[in-house]
Amino acid sequence: MTDSSVRFPAEWEPQAAILIAWPHAGTDWAERLADVETTYVALVQAITRFQPIVICVADVGLQAHADSLLRANRTDMACVRFVTAAYDDTWLRDSGPISLREGDQFRLLDFRFTAWGGKFEASQDDLLVETLSAQGLFGDAQRQRIDFALEGGGIETDGDGTLLTTWHCLHERHPDASREELTATLSTWLRQDRVLWLDHGALEGDDTDAHIDTLARFAPNDAIVFQACEDDADSHYADLKAMADEIGALRTKNGQPYRLFPLPWAKPILDGKRRLAASYANFLIVNGAVLMPAYGDAADDAAAAVLARAFPGREIVQVPCRPLIWQNGSLHCITMQLPAGLLG
Repeated sequence: MTDSSVRFPAEWEPQAAILIAWPHAGTDWAERLADVETTYVALVQAITRFQPIVICVADVGLQAHADSLLRANRTDMACVRFVTAAYDDTWLRDSGPISLREGDQFRLLDFRFTAWGGKFEASQDDLLVETLSAQGLFGDAQRQRIDFALEGGGIETDGDGTLLTTWHCLHERHPDASREELTATLSTWLRQDRVLWLDHGALEGDDTDAHIDTLARFAPNDAIVFQACEDDADSHYADLKAMADEIGALRTKNGQPYRLFPLPWAKPILDGKRRLAASYANFLIVNGAVLMPAYGDAADDAAAAVLARAFPGREIVQVPCRPLIWQNGSLHCITMQLPAGLLG
C-alpha cells in the first residue's frame, strides 16, 4: 500500500481554480489567433460561472488584450486572476503542476515536459511550474522537480489509488523501461496502489502518443467514460472497439466491473486532408459542472446526455472547441485544475 497521508485527488474533488495560458502570436496559435481566442473567451466565461480561473499571460500587453476581450463579453472578472510568465504554448494540462494533497498542505510534482517526446520547443513550458511557484501562486506548497518525462494528460486517477494510462504514451517517452518498471515509477511518484494500462486506443490528429484524456476518463462511484466509435467504416473502429473491450475487462479494487459510459462519435472533421482529433472524452470537471468540448456536430447533445448520466448533479456545459483541435488538442488539454486550498 502507498502512503495514505499523501493523495492524488480526483478531478471531481473541490477545486480552488482552473489554470490556463492565454494564446498569443508567439505560440503555435498565431495563424488562427482570433479564431482560437473565441474558444478561450467561452471557456473563461463557463469556468467563472462556477469558480475562479488563473490566466497566465506573457506580458502586460497580452493581459490588457485578454482583459478587454473578456470584459467585452461580460465575463465575471471578479473570478479572474492574471499571472505573468513565459511559455512556448498553451497546453497547461501537460506543462502545469500535478498536485498531491498532504493533509492541509500540497506537493506540486514538476515532471520534465518534453513537448510529447521532443516534437516541439518546450524550454519555457518546462520552467512554468517553477516560475509560478516562485511568484507565490501556490502559497507554501512544496514544488518537487522530477527528472522523468510525464504529462498530466497521460494519466487519470480516481482519487482512491487507481491510475489509468496508456502503454503507447509511456513507452514512447521511456522506451527502455519495462511495464513493471513504469508501473513502479508511477505508483511511487503519484502515490497510487495500482496502475491500469490500456494497450489500444489512438486518434488520428493526436500528437501526444495516445494521451488517456482523449480516450478514457474516470467518473465518481467506479465509473469510466470513454470515447467509442460505432461506425464500422471509420478508420478508428477496430482500435476503439479493442479499447472498449479492454475497458470492459477492467475491475475495481473490489473486483467488480466498472460502470461504463461510452461517448458517441463525431463525424470526421478535416483540415484540408488532415483529420482532427474530435474527442468528447477531453472534458473538464469543475465545481458543480462538467465542461465538455462541442464540435458543431449532431453528436454534441448526445455526448452531453452521456456525461449527465456519468456525473449526476452536475451541470453539463458545452464549450465550442472546434478551433482547438486544429492544434491537435481540446478542452482538457489546455486546462489544469488546482485543488481547493492550493492558491496563495
